[in-house]
Amino acid sequence: MDEDEDAPQSAIDNYTGVSIKVSFNSKVDEGLRIQQLSGGQKSLVALATVFAIQKCDPAPFYLFDEIDANLDAQYRTAVASMIQSLSSTAQFITTTFRPEMLVSADKFYGVLFNNQKVSSIRAIKREEAMEFVDQEAQAQ
Repeated sequence: MDEDEDAPQSAIDNYTGVSIKVSFNSKVDEGLRIQQLSGGQKSLVALATVFAIQKCDPAPFYLFDEIDANLDAQYRTAVASMIQSLSSTAQFITTTFRPEMLVSADKFYGVLFNNQKVSSIRAIKREEAMEFVDQEAQAQ
């Protein structure tokens, strides 16, 4: 009997369904399981899956909330470019605190809070969105 068979299995290890192995380099023999990936890599796999499904069975719009939060700058730029190219056939609404997503966006909205902690939304220009994102980056 194998030692691994004696070890108790966690709920994550004992799943059924689709198994995904990915490689982020050109090595054919490297295939990492989802559990082995970083947060940014998991985000990329999830986005690649959504984009693949979108090609086969498109929806009229997609709502993404800070999908770029865990991504490196190069991947944020690539995701923004992908969304821009796919936006000819679907509408994408994204929230972000990163400048890369703003570069290729068409419209911008700011969420504002007043003293009574009530929020409101208004259309803003790209420059104003960039200023807000830059201020948020400096605050952190």
